[in-house]
Amino acid sequence: MKFGEAVREALDFCLGADPDVVVMGLGVPDPKGVFGTTVGLQKKHGAKRVMDMPTAENGMTGVLLGATLAGLRPVMVHQRLDFAVLAVEQIVNQAAKWRYMYGGRQSAPLVFRLITGRGWGQGTQHAQSLHSWFAHIPGLKVVMPATPGDAKGLLISAVEDDDPVVFIEHRWLHGVHGDVPAGAHRVPLGSARVARAGHDVTLFGVSYMVLECLRAAEFLAEHGVSAEVFDPRTLRPFDEAAFLASVRKTGRLVVADTSWTFSGFSAEAAALAADKAFSALKAPIKRLGLADCPMPSTPALANLCYPRAQELVDAAWSVCGKAGPAPRLPAPTTPLDVPDPSFTGPF
Repeated sequence: MKFGEAVREALDFCLGADPDVVVMGLGVPDPKGVFGTTVGLQKKHGAKRVMDMPTAENGMTGVLLGATLAGLRPVMVHQRLDFAVLAVEQIVNQAAKWRYMYGGRQSAPLVFRLITGRGWGQGTQHAQSLHSWFAHIPGLKVVMPATPGDAKGLLISAVEDDDPVVFIEHRWLHGVHGDVPAGAHRVPLGSARVARAGHDVTLFGVSYMVLECLRAAEFLAEHGVSAEVFDPRTLRPFDEAAFLASVRKTGRLVVADTSWTFSGFSAEAAALAADKAFSALKAPIKRLGLADCPMPSTPALANLCYPRAQELVDAAWSVCGKAGPAPRLPAPTTPLDVPDPSFTGPF
């Protein structure tokens, strides 16, 4: 099924399995259902458990945080990550701190579904990837799945977790197809995966960039470079052992993030590799991310702002010490604002 359908199936499962689970967010019962991820849930589970909310993100987050005191396990949905910035006080100063402040006797089992990514002129205030903000905060868990199966498995685990979880979906992933196990499929938080095995260079991708890493790795294989694609799945807790094993195996690292490189998660990954696997490195670490500017709206600027598979090929070619310019991927057959032909739009 599609990634967005897998998210919906996870929510449907959690609502059916636990009467204390509630889902709230702008547009949740709307016919478009937040990119299709909540369609039909209110009709099936009732308006007292699946509901819309006012445009008062900070206040409503406080309402849901208070609801956890009564035993509820809320899922709060933001159609843009940028909207959750209005609720950072509740997320960072309150939810993330409760388990620590109350000596483990009180937790905040909240899930914040945040959607990010480019497309259709979303622009400066609607397309930021701020996951490194949340991953910086002790007490928060940060999840960024890249496949439909992981979207379902990680979301079920997030809803059942007793700590607050920031669950970030890239809108370019909602139309991607993949295998999704039926029923109670869970993926443990803090477990990474190797999406493709290789031995020359590790391509570390965050969220949607895992797909670009896979495209780059497939193309590089045709030109004699074996790239391993590493998908962290969760940024916090981070699967340090699996990551360092991949870096030690290949000796080379390229990190591709959906956000800026300055003070971003790519810096954390690079620092960890340099700190704990320095002796295994055969070349300098390279990082790819957004251009160092606010997010543009126009396609002409957006095409220069976001890295794609070709930039990964260039970086891998360089760290592997290959002579001459890197080979060029075939020109895209879809507009650069559309990831692949299966993608049918934001709604």
